[in-house]
Amino acid sequence: MPIRINLLAEAQAAEDLRRRDPIKRVIFGGVLVVALMLAWWSWLQLRVMVANQHLSQVQAQIQAHTNAYQVVLVGQRKITEAKQNLAALQKLTSSRFLQGDLLEALQHATVPGVQLMRLRVDQTYVATAASASETNDDIVKPGRPGTVTESIVVSLDARDFSSSLGDQVNKFKAIISQEPYFQAVLDKTNGVRLINLSPPQVGPDGKPSVLFTLQCKYPDITR
Repeated sequence: MPIRINLLAEAQAAEDLRRRDPIKRVIFGGVLVVALMLAWWSWLQLRVMVANQHLSQVQAQIQAHTNAYQVVLVGQRKITEAKQNLAALQKLTSSRFLQGDLLEALQHATVPGVQLMRLRVDQTYVATAASASETNDDIVKPGRPGTVTESIVVSLDARDFSSSLGDQVNKFKAIISQEPYFQAVLDKTNGVRLINLSPPQVGPDGKPSVLFTLQCKYPDITR
């Protein structure tokens, strides 16, 4: 029976021992763990990129809605101001001073011996600036509209050429005060005042007369 001798047995045993070396196993395990960590880190980075992209989209949508909301606020502010201006114009139209009513009332306020020489209407207006609308916590607070204070004074220059000069002045003043139109529209306190009374003089027609001026004050109106 032949005897087989393996001359490589010692080398094969050394190789097998080398393959079973625990250090190599540790190194292999470490490499595997590092590879897994890199894969996990890459996955996290991918999720971060996706999240950032989604965040950018959401922020763009929010910005678009914010711009649209600001446009709506500006529109509301303009509508409020337009309504205020329209209401002011309607109020001014309904309560404006009418010259025709005044002239018609004067036709009924006559006294014998008194001649109306001149009618003067003084209308003054004092404007107050408007305040702008304010926005607090997304709530539009309408501003205060501008106002105009109207002051009207009617001056009546007349002359008394009656037989008793000056006696008809107070009568004419009383007639003006008692006329329904003037009672309705004039100031309740000193609505009609005598502000000028001249001494007797001869007029252009050669008649002696007394010149006087009555002042009719309308109440101040703020619109």
